[in-house]
Amino acid sequence: MALQLCIQQSSTASFVPHVVAEILKNDLSLEVTFGQTTSISQDGTVISGAHAAARHLARLVPAAALYGTSNLERAEVDHWLEYSISTLGQSSATPTSLSQLDAILAPRVYLVGHQLTLADIAVYGSIRALRSLSLPSYPNLERWATFCRSKEPFTTVAEKMPLEEPKAKQADVGKFVELPGAEVGKVVVRFPPEASGYLHIGHAKAALLNQYYQQTFKGKLVFRFDDTNPEKEKLNFEKVIMEDVAMLDIKPDHFSRTSDFFDLYIEYAEKLIRDGKAFVDDTPPEQMKKERESRIPSRNRDKGVEENLSDWEEMKRGSERGLLCCLRARIDYLSDNGALRDPTIYRCKLEPHPHTGDKYKVYPIYDFACPIIDSIEGVTHALRTTEYHDRDPQYSWVLKNLGLREPYVYEYSRLNLQNTVLSKRRLRWFVEQGIVSDWDDPRFPTVRGVLRHGMTVEGLKQFIVAQGSSRAIVVMEWDKLWACNRKVIDPIAPRCTALLKEGVVPLLIPEATEESKLNPKHPKNPSVGEKEVWYSSRLLMEGADAQTLSEGETVTLIHWGNVRVTKLSRDGSGHVTSVEAKLSLDDTEYKNRQKLTWLAEVDHAPLTPTVCVHFDHLITKGVLKPEDDFKDFVNHNSKVTYEMLGDQLLRQLKKGDIIQLQRRGFYICDEPWRAPSAHSGAESPCVLFNIPDGHSKPMPTSGSKKKKADGPAEPQQVAKRKPPAEPVAMGTLPQDPEALRQEVEAQGSRVRELKTSGAEKAEVDKAVGILLALKAQYRELTVEELPGGGAKKKTKGKQAPSEEKKAKEKQSKGKTKQEGKKPAAMAASEP
Repeated sequence: MALQLCIQQSSTASFVPHVVAEILKNDLSLEVTFGQTTSISQDGTVISGAHAAARHLARLVPAAALYGTSNLERAEVDHWLEYSISTLGQSSATPTSLSQLDAILAPRVYLVGHQLTLADIAVYGSIRALRSLSLPSYPNLERWATFCRSKEPFTTVAEKMPLEEPKAKQADVGKFVELPGAEVGKVVVRFPPEASGYLHIGHAKAALLNQYYQQTFKGKLVFRFDDTNPEKEKLNFEKVIMEDVAMLDIKPDHFSRTSDFFDLYIEYAEKLIRDGKAFVDDTPPEQMKKERESRIPSRNRDKGVEENLSDWEEMKRGSERGLLCCLRARIDYLSDNGALRDPTIYRCKLEPHPHTGDKYKVYPIYDFACPIIDSIEGVTHALRTTEYHDRDPQYSWVLKNLGLREPYVYEYSRLNLQNTVLSKRRLRWFVEQGIVSDWDDPRFPTVRGVLRHGMTVEGLKQFIVAQGSSRAIVVMEWDKLWACNRKVIDPIAPRCTALLKEGVVPLLIPEATEESKLNPKHPKNPSVGEKEVWYSSRLLMEGADAQTLSEGETVTLIHWGNVRVTKLSRDGSGHVTSVEAKLSLDDTEYKNRQKLTWLAEVDHAPLTPTVCVHFDHLITKGVLKPEDDFKDFVNHNSKVTYEMLGDQLLRQLKKGDIIQLQRRGFYICDEPWRAPSAHSGAESPCVLFNIPDGHSKPMPTSGSKKKKADGPAEPQQVAKRKPPAEPVAMGTLPQDPEALRQEVEAQGSRVRELKTSGAEKAEVDKAVGILLALKAQYRELTVEELPGGGAKKKTKGKQAPSEEKKAKEKQSKGKTKQEGKKPAAMAASEP
């Protein structure tokens, strides 16, 4: 009897026949090989499939009892073989199923009978493959798994079939320039912020880009405060920036300040004076500006060295004469590059410096100090934004004329974002005017602002890496940044439920009993954990959702199942005030069913008072032009607050926790819920800030049948888009063109649905009338036509053809019919 077992190593299920073969190796003449599929061959007959192969091997040696000792045990073994795939597979295992398995194993050593069977091997193989499983959470399962793992056949096969590392998705990485002369372990880059304000997202790009090269080349990152201007430097800003860098998870290898080398800069400045490459100039600032623009040399350009040194000493003392002067580099006043027309490299100031006090009265310009400190601190590659392009030759001039090593300079584009400002002066105006709360306001582009708004450091890093180190100057949409963030938070954000407090409607299900069950916090990620969901005969639902229901309709309650609406109670104006329904849990048809969020009213689990805050852009214009005054485009209605009722999970949130409110979007906890105060007796609500998710259109919320929902076991499917059952009153129509277009689309769908279902003519006519009114309102608002379904006609910005043009086109078409078909290329060129 020639037996040959072929094992597919990458298959989790192949673990089972492999262990069986190891157990029976002394009872069978069996050859084990590895291939693309798992199968067993015997006398020319091939049996494919891991479990089929395992069963066949077990039947060949009945004394081993691996397939059980009775028909009943064999049936149990078959059940566990199926269970190991359908319930414990990597995509199907849930905390609930693992808890059930843990309870079953409590009184048992083996799953079937009193000895090892295929059931134990198969279930252990599936548990082994669940990398994210925390066994200590399931003590009985952990005991059983440890027992199985201790057996020699299991350890032998585990060594031969190591678990493969999960394949990482290809990262969305932009193009990064290869740094010339870069060697692993020798690259030194730097991040030199000025301590004159909070870091914004543009600074974050600079910091993260330098960190990218630091990590790529296993080099060093220098974090240096550029504090050359005593008027701007503030110690509190240094503290804030250091905290921001820590929040970005950036770990510099060296810390310094430009002011650490003030004496050295003075020595180098005096060297340039002695070499005739710098001169002291007392030309008034405005006149100097005009002379540089006109390429006129300063009258002091050719002063002698001794006179320059004398004036320089006046500057160093901060005398009245010295305060009128500055030190300028003697480069080329005729240069086409304005940055080389004898630029200022030192100025005289009496303001005390935050770190050096009154010791110095002269302070270097950044463009003079930066190349010097880059060179002496060992920077090998200086990354600078393209706005420094004209000043890069000056950077090189300073180093060459001082005889210092020159780092490689590479330019990259600064990060520009729509609907915002990055200027510290402009951002300060928003704070001073009280338009925002502070520098960490979620509407601000500061690092603190975007992180408070729900941006994750990982999401920000992915966005920066996706941009690469390109020189191309573009103005990015915020949506791209938030889309990167969504990829980070979506797989791990717990799902919660909250209802708009205003207009909430009771949903009564008389036969339902009050109880609680554990449900996964995340429908696709068991490691997020479980939450307690309460069920009752009295529920609450969104008032807007209630208005869309009709009697006899079957809808799906997320995390419960289907119910059939039996009664709708309305007030005098026709609004639904309560809903009665009957459980239809046996009905597992969830497709094309409206998904509803709900909360149970039970004394054991009071609802959580919640406040949801939504933010809009601070600037209404996408891209500001140089001539624009940003104050003319300030959005004074950029913050909207909603009072909500939330589930029990919201009481457990801590500041900074990120969740998803089902059918509403992602949120970050800004203020946790607090129990009633001993003094006031009032509880503090949980305050949630909405996190944009990168969609250009807002996520649909209540009152629409166009929903996505995480749902219960099966209702996790996406519902098809349906129109509201009741038309919206004309007086409440939104004036936003996009929202109005969606109303047209929904009403068009309703008309088609009525016609298809054979509704009464009067009802169809009424719906058509509403559709026509909506389209007329859209046409009046946008001067654009919509087809019946509401999809905008694409005109590509072309004007309507004149009557003369129409006549020519008609005549042309007539000729075409007479002359026959045109060639394809010719036809394709027509409008």
